Amino acid sequence: MKKTHRVLAMALSLIVAASGRAADGVRQRQRPARRPVPLELVWHVEAVDGTVLDSKRADEPINPASVVKVATTLWALEALGPEARFETRVWARGVVERPRRTLIGDLVVQGGYDPDFQVENAVLLALALNQCGVERVTGTLIVDARFSIGWENGSAGREPDSVKRGLLMASRLRQALDPKRWGQALRRTWVELARSRSLDPRRPPRVVVAKGVGVDGQVVDGELLAVHRSRPIAATLRRFNCYSNNDIERIGEAIGPLDELVSLIAARAHAGPGEVQLETSSGLGVNRLTPRQVVALLRDLHQTADRMGLRVEGLLPVAGCDPGTIERFYPALTSGSVSTSLVGKTGTLTATDGGVSVLAGLLNTGSGELVFCVAVPRAGGRLGQARRAEEAWVLELLARHGGARPRACAPALGPSEDDVQVVVIPPPAPPAAAPTSGSAGTPGTLGPVGD
Repeated sequence: MKKTHRVLAMALSLIVAASGRAADGVRQRQRPARRPVPLELVWHVEAVDGTVLDSKRADEPINPASVVKVATTLWALEALGPEARFETRVWARGVVERPRRTLIGDLVVQGGYDPDFQVENAVLLALALNQCGVERVTGTLIVDARFSIGWENGSAGREPDSVKRGLLMASRLRQALDPKRWGQALRRTWVELARSRSLDPRRPPRVVVAKGVGVDGQVVDGELLAVHRSRPIAATLRRFNCYSNNDIERIGEAIGPLDELVSLIAARAHAGPGEVQLETSSGLGVNRLTPRQVVALLRDLHQTADRMGLRVEGLLPVAGCDPGTIERFYPALTSGSVSTSLVGKTGTLTATDGGVSVLAGLLNTGSGELVFCVAVPRAGGRLGQARRAEEAWVLELLARHGGARPRACAPALGPSEDDVQVVVIPPPAPPAAAPTSGSAGTPGTLGPVGD
């Protein structure tokens, strides 16, 4: 009997414990969810003459994200000039036997920091090499550290080991030069390129490299075969800004150290010592500017473009004209009566500093042109909501200043091979010929060159 009582007592205690846990579970399920911190906008608005029109926490540093590209654009224009082009040179390290269409030796590519060299550009180089009498290379394809092809997403996706990165770039180039290595995407690219240039899509150019790839940073001794000159840098900057491409960092490598960009921003935005902080020239990572400083940089870019005979619409995307991040993230600003009133730059970070959404630019309004920066700090996980709030803020700003006024679109954004120059270098004169000064095959300075 006592044993039976003990069993019943134990059973009752288990039931009570279970019911207690169940009650706790009910209480936990009924506990109200923690409310997210409300999104808060910060902003600064000025007239083009510098008159402050509206401001909220405009002197508190924010992470400007890709709006840093506005400063990088200004830096590039002033350091290199809007017509600068990036040169990529191709050399024969060996002997070119033109009757056999064969290079006995290595094909060497010296980059010039071209930030937008793509497979289309490589195909144009293959065409030039075929004109030089080179279809086969018995040795290796070698590139240097200044050569890039394709995208990396800036420092976020860049291979940190310089040799491994060089081998990756050389492998990409080798594939682009040889149709037998093409996949479907590259074949489609060739067909589109051929049609745009009235070439026969059935006869792609080819340069077959026999012995793989390599990396060499040394100056080349050999025969210069061809020079690829990129489109002018102003057009490249616009393409990078429209799509907010983080490989704009490559342009910074051609100009100088990041400290130079920090100094430029501090001078133009009237920032005190240590106020401007940059980790990258693309906006990746931890960077610090205030909304007021962003507005100062936009106004300076506008003035610099005017001074150089450019339009700011040819450097930054226009909402309602250009593809890219404004069209994707702020659709309400790209259509209807407000279409084409905004030229500007977006900035987005999903996690760094808790996430941030930034929109900055110039607005054409009934009362004149306005320069603004609006941002939502700590917007991680709620970027869509943050952008809708920024859209509403811009629409309200337009309404308060007489409504939107349209601006002219820039010409349609073209691909990387638009307006490039590919020069085929004539073969050297026979040994008996008298030397001539200023030969096209004479090596020169690599990197950006003016027209």
